[in-house]
Amino acid sequence: MPSITLPDGSRRDYPEPVTVAEIAADIGAGLAKAALAGKVDGKIVDTSCRVERDAAVSIITERDPEGLEVIRHSSAHLLAQAVKQLFPEAQVTIGPVIEDGFYYDFAYKRGFTEGDLKAIEDRMAELARQDQAVSRSVMDRDEAVALFRGMGEAYKAEIIADIPKGEPISLYSQGDFIDLCRGPHVPSTGKLKAFKLMKVAGAYWRGDSNNEMLQRIYGTAWSSRKDLEAYLHRLEEAEKRDHRKIARQLELFHTQEEAPGMVFWHPRGWTIYQSVVSYIRGTLREHGYQEVHTPQVVDRSLWERSGHWDKFGEEMFTVHSENREYAVKPMNCPCHVQIFNQGLKSYRELPLRMAEFGSCHRNEPSGTLHGLMRLRHFVQDDAHIFCTEDQVQDEVSAFIDLLFKVYADFGFRDIIIKLSTRPDKRVGSDESWAKGEHALEQALNAKALPWELQPGEGAFYGPKIEFSLKDSLGRVWQCGTIQVDSSMPGFLGASYVAEDGSRQPPVMLHRAILGSLERFIGILIEEHAGALPAWLAPVQAVLLTITDQQADFATQIEKGLKKRGLRVQSDLRNEKIGYKIREHTLQRIPYLLVIGKREAQDGTLAVRTRTGEDLGVMTPEAFADILTGEIARHGV
Repeated sequence: MPSITLPDGSRRDYPEPVTVAEIAADIGAGLAKAALAGKVDGKIVDTSCRVERDAAVSIITERDPEGLEVIRHSSAHLLAQAVKQLFPEAQVTIGPVIEDGFYYDFAYKRGFTEGDLKAIEDRMAELARQDQAVSRSVMDRDEAVALFRGMGEAYKAEIIADIPKGEPISLYSQGDFIDLCRGPHVPSTGKLKAFKLMKVAGAYWRGDSNNEMLQRIYGTAWSSRKDLEAYLHRLEEAEKRDHRKIARQLELFHTQEEAPGMVFWHPRGWTIYQSVVSYIRGTLREHGYQEVHTPQVVDRSLWERSGHWDKFGEEMFTVHSENREYAVKPMNCPCHVQIFNQGLKSYRELPLRMAEFGSCHRNEPSGTLHGLMRLRHFVQDDAHIFCTEDQVQDEVSAFIDLLFKVYADFGFRDIIIKLSTRPDKRVGSDESWAKGEHALEQALNAKALPWELQPGEGAFYGPKIEFSLKDSLGRVWQCGTIQVDSSMPGFLGASYVAEDGSRQPPVMLHRAILGSLERFIGILIEEHAGALPAWLAPVQAVLLTITDQQADFATQIEKGLKKRGLRVQSDLRNEKIGYKIREHTLQRIPYLLVIGKREAQDGTLAVRTRTGEDLGVMTPEAFADILTGEIARHGV
């Protein structure tokens, strides 16, 4: 006689085992109709799952995050069913849920076309309208292997054969389709109301380039048509904001095959880059950081002592000279310890905050490279804080304040925080890990900040807090981090003289706010669709003459504004003013300064913004005051 505890704390007793679907029906007909799955003692299960003992049970609907995952998982099966009906010779392999959707890999010699996607999607819609029941069954491993081999599904049979003998095999059926899956799934295909197939791509069987190439069909699925349409709109906006496309339009940077994953910065793009660096440099100086610069190529032995060689050796670029092996640095931390080690340090000198715009190289796979977002060469706004154990919490707290200020100055206020604790493979004692985790948690709680725990996701040398930005399209970008490291300083011989006269290794806090400068600039370009705020814009204002008669005045004003440190250009071409305004608006230049006959006579400017706002007529000095004030607020 199971006693069921519901989320509101109420209890319902049943005389015999009861399914999740029956519990939902007992609560109400509306809930029974909306039920997609259930949660029994924290485990997500099908609505057909029988509860045979006392348990805490909740009903999952499309309103729950877990419900969306069940919808996407089931949509992958719906895709496979449709493909098998339309292309019987295609073999199914795997079809997992991914961010915002799902995919399924098929072995199909002819390959799928974009036209095939439309036919497959239409068949999926038809199968959903049929509202076919989805049922779960369990089979012995060898029996399941024989079943799929008999169906001609060699890949699926291979997957099942790798499962340990004796482990029950979970299968799901709907209509004429059966598939291996752990589940859970929706109770019927009619629950799948909003999906769309997005693209076809190639994928190696089991991710191994030595294996055959498969056909991967990507799709997205949502709880409602409204949510699907909103997602597709976000994708359309993201396409418009693609930083690579905007970079070509505005001549900011480019990449090319001769230097994969490395950036050729053009004058305008480099101006943005230097503006970001100038802002960060000034901000760090105000907060007690000392800037350093360390070598680009360092002997392998240092990376072995720091632990990076074993962990990241395959990602390092290496060079040989005079019978020695060197690594092009993939990170800056071991080099900063070398600076700390020069001269005896006292506890009175701590905390010591050491910053570097560190140029790093990592041998990322070519297939993962993506504009500024994933590179082989990038620069970090890297810094390391050497401190005592007692100073960790205060330093973390101060860093959090600094990080929120920087993000706000760049226009980001929606910050997601995650605390990552000790992984299985790690260095250092459990005691040091516990102290570090406690200090990070206390710093977050003292500020009453919401945060999420990520068990086992810490760095190999210490726990960390990750800070992610949410942009105007709802996309999340992990940028900032602070990590507590009680091991590396000791590995590299770092110590300070404690108050009692003993030698102690310092705690090393690894921290970054922007992370990769290149990637952050890519995020900024997409966030603002290329229309960067004036303090960051490569060209802050352009002088537009109506006729040739204003050319001398425009040239004179341009020189004066440049003397005040403003990034100004003149457009003296013999073109219609409307044409000039449109062209420079498309170039996302913040201020357009129009000079006609009257303005030239009066020594004034007709000022308008790139959004079309008329700021009126003013003197060059008044305009310069407006722009320099905006720049000064950001310390550049």
